[in-house]
Amino acid sequence: MARPLSLAALILPLLLAACAPAIAPRPEASLVAPPAGWRTALPESGAMDRQWWTRFADPALTALVKQARANNSDIAIAAARVAEARAQERVARSLLLPTLSVGGPAAEQRSLNAFGVATTSTVAQPAFQAAYEVDLFGRNAAQTEAARANAAATAAARETVTLSVSAATASGYIGLLALDARRDLLRQTLASRGEALRIARDRAEAGYTSQLELRQAEAEYHATEQQVPAIEAAIARQENALSLLAGDTPHAIARGAGFDALTAPAVPAVLPSELVRRRPDIAQAEYALAATDANLRAARAQFLPQVRLSASAGAAISSALSDPVGIWSIGGSILAPLFQGGRLQGQFDAATAQRDQAAFAYRKTVLTVFREVEDQLAVIDRLGAQEQALLAQRSAVADALRHATNRYRAGYSSYLEQIDAQRALLSVDLALIQLRADRLTAYVALYQALGGGAAA
Repeated sequence: MARPLSLAALILPLLLAACAPAIAPRPEASLVAPPAGWRTALPESGAMDRQWWTRFADPALTALVKQARANNSDIAIAAARVAEARAQERVARSLLLPTLSVGGPAAEQRSLNAFGVATTSTVAQPAFQAAYEVDLFGRNAAQTEAARANAAATAAARETVTLSVSAATASGYIGLLALDARRDLLRQTLASRGEALRIARDRAEAGYTSQLELRQAEAEYHATEQQVPAIEAAIARQENALSLLAGDTPHAIARGAGFDALTAPAVPAVLPSELVRRRPDIAQAEYALAATDANLRAARAQFLPQVRLSASAGAAISSALSDPVGIWSIGGSILAPLFQGGRLQGQFDAATAQRDQAAFAYRKTVLTVFREVEDQLAVIDRLGAQEQALLAQRSAVADALRHATNRYRAGYSSYLEQIDAQRALLSVDLALIQLRADRLTAYVALYQALGGGAAA
């Protein structure tokens, strides 16, 4: 009888394996191919640098980004999540190894024998036990692979957070310098309008002009004056935001050479096909997809038998025995599911749906990355053309102000004509500062969209 039973034990797992559902391939609609080139063609003369923020040539910016990367709370939380995921990976890897345990139960007891005599005895039974599940169909290996992929996805998520914090710090610093430039421009304008107000007051007191021009000069002076506190409040808020990014309490932020000294970096030469290997969020989506693939294989393996081996060895020690008695056991078991009420099929279908969701999430991530790069390339290109037009407008407005001033001094026009020209020039100068800040910020966003100089 031993041989037929052994043969049946070998054939049964094979028969049950044939009943397990087949794993469907990933949906074809989830596949994505990178384009051959970028839609917006710009001169590509720069190389990707892991410390891309140094290309703006501001030591204070470099120091601030490094501080944020070292002390930011979001990065610290992401690092702790990586440590947790790696610990979970070690837990899953333990499924592939045997378990060993040792025990030593002992007791002292008093009892009555058949003759009514009380006896006291000491009993101990130390034992060494070992158990191992033969991963015949790869269920444990699939769970281990899923844990490994999840750990890798979590590490990629940390890189995504680090890149985001670096870009936010660089953009915030550029915005801070732009606010400084706006404040300086307003102060210069306020000084010139203060001088104009002094002249208007002297002319009005001497009877050369009416009170109307004096009041117009006063109104224009105070209109500029009230903008300075608003800019100073914005500067304080920006410094507080940068302090938080750097992991510190609100404080003044050190500046470098100034807004005008910032250097616009070159556009990096990166092909769309290279971008898939550079962006950490794409790597995160890819690892997440690999984890769902492994979970799907593990769900399929639930339909298949589980083979477990066990062994134990020890001794029975008692004061009633003259010598210890050795005890041992060796055994195995095959546990095969026969009826689970649809639970296993439901788990398998859920794992399949999760795999398909991850596949489409990967596709969406890749397409979003391509769009982000194209957006920034278009912004950089069009802002360059806009800056040229704005510079031409400033030249015309400055010339108009010169003519309006000469006409007013010669008595050919009212003071209101000069005020209008002054307002126009201030508006254009403020727009130029904002445009240059937007263009520099677009370079930050471009480096972020290209993966921040991560090694391919």
